[in-house]
Order: sequence, then C-alpha cells, then structure tokens
Amino acid sequence: MSTSKSNMSDLGQSLYAMAEQLIALENRMKTLEEGKTKVAFSALIEKGGAYGPFNTDVTLAFNKVFTNIGDAYKSCTGIFTAPVTGVYYFTFFYHAGGKHASLLRLFKNSEMIVRSSDHQTGSDTADNGGNAVVLQLQQGDQVYVRMPANHHVWAAENHTSFSGFQIS
Repeated sequence: MSTSKSNMSDLGQSLYAMAEQLIALENRMKTLEEGKTKVAFSALIEKGGAYGPFNTDVTLAFNKVFTNIGDAYKSCTGIFTAPVTGVYYFTFFYHAGGKHASLLRLFKNSEMIVRSSDHQTGSDTADNGGNAVVLQLQQGDQVYVRMPANHHVWAAENHTSFSGFQIS
C-alpha cells in the first residue's frame, strides 16, 4: 500500500512538472508571437499619365502608399529594405500603352530576379503585365522594381503597383 501511495505521489509530481512546462512553453510562444516584426507594404506609382520612356534605366518610386506596416518601404526611393531576416512575397503589376515597349524587372540587391514585358506594337492600344516571387531575405537586403531605358508604364489611375509582405 505504501508503494502505491509513493507511486501516486510521484505521478502527481510528474503531472505538476509537466503542467508547469506547458505553461512556460505557452508563455514563450506568446512572447515570440508578440515580438515578431510585422512587415507589409502596397504602393502605386502616380505621375499623372505615361511614365517614360527615358534614355536611362530608372528605379520606380511608387509614391502613393496605401500600407507600410513596419516602415520598410521608402516611397521617395522605391526601395524596400528587409528589417529582419525572413521569407517575403513580392508582386508588381503594370498597365501601359502599346505605342512603346514595356519592361519591368524586380531586383534583390543588384540581382535581377523576375521580369514582365510586352513588345511595342502599332495595333495594340494597351498592355498589362506583372509577376510575383517568394524570396529569402537577410536583414538589410533591398528589393525594388526597375524600368530599363526606352520603356514606359502608365502612372495614373491606380494601374501600376508594387507590394510585398513577410511570410515568416
């Protein structure tokens, strides 16, 4: 009988220790979730109409910002800088007239990652395009959209956008 009471006491202590561990893990998980940096942005380029073509490559400064959680996107430069290491999703869309060629490229630091383009045509009055990518970024990595020389986009009426957010 005393062995039985001893086993029950040991089981009770084990159960109590496991409950304490569970509470500690739940508190740790809650602290990690609360401290997680939240990053998301969405912006348009608004310049009043056709933007380009230019005789040099340009980084598009999407100046009409709808969302900038974490303040990682700078509308004056068009550059997103990763505030923390993680996995991020980026997308861009454009609208353009068919009179000139359209080409946008998304860069990570100085490396071109994805692009979207349409050729010049006399019979096509409008073009739309876009692309998306998931990237592993280190803190300080930069992501931006560039338009090469002799290309254009429509920079009015909420047509051309750049967005991104942290996945993990």
